[in-house]
Amino acid sequence: MSSLLPSPAEIRSAAARIAPLVLRTPLVKSTGLSDFLGGEVWLKLECEQETGSFKIRGAANVIASLPAAARAKGVVASSAGNHGLGIAAAARAAGIAATVFVPRAAPAVKRDRIEALGATIDVGAVSYDAAEQRARAHAARTGATFVSPCTGRTLLAGQGTVALEVMEELPGVRTMVAAVGGGGLAGGIAGMLGGETRAARLVGAQSARTNAMTLAFASGKPTMIPNLPTLADGLAGLVDAEMLAQGREALDDIVTVSEDDIASAIAFLWIEDGLRVEGAGAAPVAALLTGAVEKVQVPLVVVVSGGNIDEGKHLAIIDGKYNSK
Repeated sequence: MSSLLPSPAEIRSAAARIAPLVLRTPLVKSTGLSDFLGGEVWLKLECEQETGSFKIRGAANVIASLPAAARAKGVVASSAGNHGLGIAAAARAAGIAATVFVPRAAPAVKRDRIEALGATIDVGAVSYDAAEQRARAHAARTGATFVSPCTGRTLLAGQGTVALEVMEELPGVRTMVAAVGGGGLAGGIAGMLGGETRAARLVGAQSARTNAMTLAFASGKPTMIPNLPTLADGLAGLVDAEMLAQGREALDDIVTVSEDDIASAIAFLWIEDGLRVEGAGAAPVAALLTGAVEKVQVPLVVVVSGGNIDEGKHLAIIDGKYNSK
């Protein structure tokens, strides 16, 4: 059975293809986390991408790889926000039309930026999964290309450029911890790690309210979860058969943390490192701070996957006024 994950060669090709649109983000040592774990912990700051998250990497690679006939019909995506931002930015750079379907509860900072980038946005869905159904129906109706936020080797090759940059700067990395929703980021990272070093373990982290992948691992079956309010909105949604297979191939372990743990990690990153991070981006840090990640080997890299959090929510967390109930 062929791998669902991209090869290092595909990832390197993606890196060259998306270079005009994507920042090489900083890899910085976290003094607070290093002291806490007793070894070197580094932060890969995807929260400092132009669109505020790693998602532009995969979106840009998919759109840059489309043939002319497909570009003429435009692209469509479903998104909790960050994938939509990546699609909107990459589509604008390519001069093609983009339509993005997001759930009503998507953070305003993400919705507003998608519109500002020139994409058509639809906010009629009650949940992420409903947004995906609407997006796929739109693609079937119009002939536009549906760009998955989580699957497909071309998308994953773009996401894997995160690991390529890490390995170029820290070739001795022993552990990477990244947020997991549908497994797109993990799949891209594992494609790079598995092809070159696999001495490095990859651990996924998610909220207990966005734990479809964890439940799917346990049952061995595609899994749907309730649409619950969460700080980790970027990790929401079901895990289908392809996502499950991708996650199993990519991850050495997966852990969950609570909403309060994520809020504490958001505050920690602000106080210790001056980083404004969204819930999905803070989930891996929460996993480290709570001791959920076992067999920690250093040097360790945390992928801080995004920074798009509404200002009011961030202030409430920092002021200790956030209520996860």
